[in-house]
Amino acid sequence: MELVMTMVAKESLKKNMKVFSEKLKRFPGLFWQTVWRVGRDDPRRVVHALKVGLSLTLVSLLYLLEPLFKGIGQNAIWAVMTVVVVLEFTAGATLCKGLNRGLGTLVAGSLAFFIGYIAEKTGHVFRAVFIGAAVFVIGTATTYMRFFPYIKRNYDYGVVIFLLTFNLITVSSYRVSNVLKIAHERFYTIAIGCGICLVMTLFIFPIWSGEDLHNSTAIKLEGLAKSIEACVSAYFNDVQKETTQDKSSEDPIYKGYKAVLDSKSQDETLALHASWEPRHSRHCRYPWQQYVKLGAVLRHFGYTVVALHGCLQSEIQTPQHCRILFKDPCIRVTNEVSKALMELANSIRNRRHCSPEILSDNLHEALQDLNNAIKSQPRLFLGSNKNQATNMLALAAAQANSSQKHEKYNGVSLSSFKTDNSALLEWKSKRMINEHSKSEVAERKVLRPQLSKIAITSLEFSEALPLAAFASLLVETVARLDNIIEEVEELGRIACFKEFKPGDEVIVNIKTQKLDVTLNHFPSQGTE
Repeated sequence: MELVMTMVAKESLKKNMKVFSEKLKRFPGLFWQTVWRVGRDDPRRVVHALKVGLSLTLVSLLYLLEPLFKGIGQNAIWAVMTVVVVLEFTAGATLCKGLNRGLGTLVAGSLAFFIGYIAEKTGHVFRAVFIGAAVFVIGTATTYMRFFPYIKRNYDYGVVIFLLTFNLITVSSYRVSNVLKIAHERFYTIAIGCGICLVMTLFIFPIWSGEDLHNSTAIKLEGLAKSIEACVSAYFNDVQKETTQDKSSEDPIYKGYKAVLDSKSQDETLALHASWEPRHSRHCRYPWQQYVKLGAVLRHFGYTVVALHGCLQSEIQTPQHCRILFKDPCIRVTNEVSKALMELANSIRNRRHCSPEILSDNLHEALQDLNNAIKSQPRLFLGSNKNQATNMLALAAAQANSSQKHEKYNGVSLSSFKTDNSALLEWKSKRMINEHSKSEVAERKVLRPQLSKIAITSLEFSEALPLAAFASLLVETVARLDNIIEEVEELGRIACFKEFKPGDEVIVNIKTQKLDVTLNHFPSQGTE
């Protein structure tokens, strides 16, 4: 027995080593594919990496060059740390963290020297008590201030640096006599590091948070247009629904609205960093908070697209021959909504006002045709009370016959349905007989989903309910489109977009246009 176990273990070890060696052989290729894909998705990442490398090389000269090292000494490491921490992907993020770090260091140093000056006038013991009390009071007050919304949003990093620097200087001053000189040197090296970061981020291929926020808003509008177009097309073309979450993540419909729903934190971060950026061009009059408001309206519109997508994955589906009755007006409504979204995206991208006739008469005509199509099919949605009981039994019989094999496999059998009435009586009698049997619990677990579907499908209008929901959601997108147009017009008014001129319309074929709806085109902005 032990010999067999040893042989099995050896075979398992050989198999694992073989798999590991295969992965090791594929690693270089996969690594270079990842490197290429990251740079191809956004070439600015390569530029940012080179800027960071160049900045680190420059601050390293404080160590490498003898005259600079003699003037600054071991405190040169603070310049290296400053570059690593402060230099971010966008100019706004770098300015936010750099100015926070500089301001926090300056205020903390000034306060620490003031407290140290007062403490020197007292005795040795009282000085220790005074410094401990000052550290407690300042630490408590500063930490509590971090909970203030305005400070948390704008100056949280600066408050952390203030607290750290204040404690280092104050506590060190009790044992070190030349703490003032050390503080001066550290402040100078931090200022050198911040200066290099600001030069790199503002004058060498600058990447603006405002531009990213502006472009991401247009991309989100294009993604919604593409999603709603693909969703309606899939619904009326009877595309097979996705059954797994992994597949749904690859769905172009899902990609379009996912980028919108996940954009709240990103929009707020970009707006915050953009507020720190200087006016770098004649197009820089960005009302940052208006972009955030527009993003919130787009997310509400995205919820409707999510509901439309859910209709494709509903358990009960309207037959294709019923859907075809409403295909033409629904497709026309969708085309008009998508066209309006694309026009809004182009107006933002080109910094111009949208067309006054963005909601054309074609949209109103398509809505009226959809309304007339629904009115022309009253039986589909209301049904006939005369045949309701018969249809209920017929549907129940058909459903039970289709799953008879499954029920027998689980120990529960339903008799063959000879007639509607006999089937119903036989099912009732069987349930009464088995009511007190030991298999009652198992039977109920098997019959519960079965009977639920029978009860739902027994309604004459049950197959029309998904279609009615889909049509109502489509109309809801038109209603919410007005909110988007209002916010875009307000954005254009505040940002002073150029006026719309005849001929500025952009004809876009959404079905063939390849859109990049991924908003993660820049890395994390780091700790605020």
